[in-house]
Amino acid sequence: MTLTEKILANHSGNTSVKPGDNVWVDVDVLMTHDVCGPPAIGIFQKQFGENARVWDPEKMVIIPDHYIFTKDKYANRNVDILRGFAADQDLPYYFDVGTDRYKGVCHIALPEEGFTRPGEVLFGTDSHTCTAGAFGQFATGIGNTDAAFIMGTGKLWVKVPETMRFIFDGDHLPPYLMAKDIILQIIGDIGVDGATYRTMEFAGPGIKAMNIEDRMTLTNMVIEAGGKNGIVEPDEITEEYVRKRTDKPFTSLYSDPDAKYHSVRRYNLEEMVPMVAKPHSPDNKATAEELEGTELTRAYIGSCTGGKLTDFIAAAEIIKGNSLKIDTYIVPATTEIARGLETEKVNGKTLLEVFEEAGCKIGRASCAACLGGPEDTFGRLNSDEICISSTNRNYPGRMGSKQAQVYLASPYTVAASAVTGKITDPRVFIQETII
Repeated sequence: MTLTEKILANHSGNTSVKPGDNVWVDVDVLMTHDVCGPPAIGIFQKQFGENARVWDPEKMVIIPDHYIFTKDKYANRNVDILRGFAADQDLPYYFDVGTDRYKGVCHIALPEEGFTRPGEVLFGTDSHTCTAGAFGQFATGIGNTDAAFIMGTGKLWVKVPETMRFIFDGDHLPPYLMAKDIILQIIGDIGVDGATYRTMEFAGPGIKAMNIEDRMTLTNMVIEAGGKNGIVEPDEITEEYVRKRTDKPFTSLYSDPDAKYHSVRRYNLEEMVPMVAKPHSPDNKATAEELEGTELTRAYIGSCTGGKLTDFIAAAEIIKGNSLKIDTYIVPATTEIARGLETEKVNGKTLLEVFEEAGCKIGRASCAACLGGPEDTFGRLNSDEICISSTNRNYPGRMGSKQAQVYLASPYTVAASAVTGKITDPRVFIQETII
């Protein structure tokens, strides 16, 4: 069996499963947030009763993160609903806005708080829940009705997906290459429907060259290819990260050598180059070099995809000492990462100092403009903006105005483009390679 098949077999009481099987899966973690949490709660209370209790308070996590730093009354009402539900249900893992417990973007907060454990099953009411697959966990997004059912029963009916395997050859990432470039290349190759209801499993020696945040970038964007889940086999990098954040036991699982796959694709890391997704689809690929000189009005570095600490380190390496030609927004995914901006240094200066000296606009930890949001959302795009962003989607209206254009790229490419005001191949700023 593949890794995904093994996890689903273990959690359904079966010795084995195969693609196409439908099984009842026991859930280890259910996550929801301020956009989908209120309707899921409403369905739960309607179907199970107003006085019903969730199946296991220790396994439910609520993280408001999308529309939180706003005066919008409807957004504020959503957080109030979460707050009341968490208090009524006595939920220990509610990370409230405006408190010391506030975390930021759920997909990065989950691993920081130790909820992404190898061999487990995590469902979340957000399509980018698949990020947690970087930890050898079966993790996928679900709808509000499914979430309500899990709240009441702790189970979900799941169809076992086929697995597509992506093997990376090479023992290191070239100095100009980031995981965002790799996943944009893959999505461009297979299309936004190329992995529909399939697992995207990332493997090969090249995975060993990636840190945990690189792997999270890969699994985060499998949904942009239609994937059910993304997954990486756990190793010492995974286990070191997880064990620092939780003392709960877990069992690492691995694909069998003779596992059957829907398809296998190979990529040589040494042959890959900085990539960009042009408006208005993540599979509308081009190399950064091909788009050199495309005029921009804004740069944005943030989100669950591109707002991790290593993303900001990469951006700072290029931005340091340079003035910026366009408005540039910096939004850490979580409060832990925000603190890292104040302590992590590049050439003797903290990341925050680098960004502030360059004139960047610094936002509070949240999803911010990645999902557009109310009019007062930090970084929300105006009409006719042309933005290069480290986020995950670029369809019309995703980051605000439907008239805006969004190019997706790695933090390296976004930072290089912020310096020049035009789409720029980051290799121009990185000396260790040949253009």
